[in-house]
Amino acid sequence: MQQYRKSNHSVYMVNYHLVWTPKRRKKVLIGDVEKRLRDIIWEVCQEKEWVVIALEIMPDHVHLFVNTPPKVAAHQVVKAIKGRSSRLLRQECPILLKLPSLWTHSYFVSTPGNVSNTTVRRYIENQKK
Repeated sequence: MQQYRKSNHSVYMVNYHLVWTPKRRKKVLIGDVEKRLRDIIWEVCQEKEWVVIALEIMPDHVHLFVNTPPKVAAHQVVKAIKGRSSRLLRQECPILLKLPSLWTHSYFVSTPGNVSNTTVRRYIENQKK
């Protein structure tokens, strides 16, 4: 069960379900690229003190369910992860240089308003099954 988090002046539980895709929805998030992307996402979230609730990387898209402080907007999470991962993955995996950019500008975001966190987590974890 997800717990409320506390800061000096607030108690919160802000969760975002984020989905984004590589440019042209290419199926490039496989093998070493997938593993390295997973590491990068965890590193960014740990540095920013965001809590990864669920993460699934499909060949052509990423699902991230993350808990952040209330001062962090969804676009800031996406920007931080897409920015760092694009730079590092394109440096480390020359095959990705064939794409004009790694990620599209778009992303999907929702908050688990009418469904429980457990439902969203199960949905993400069952993506590869």
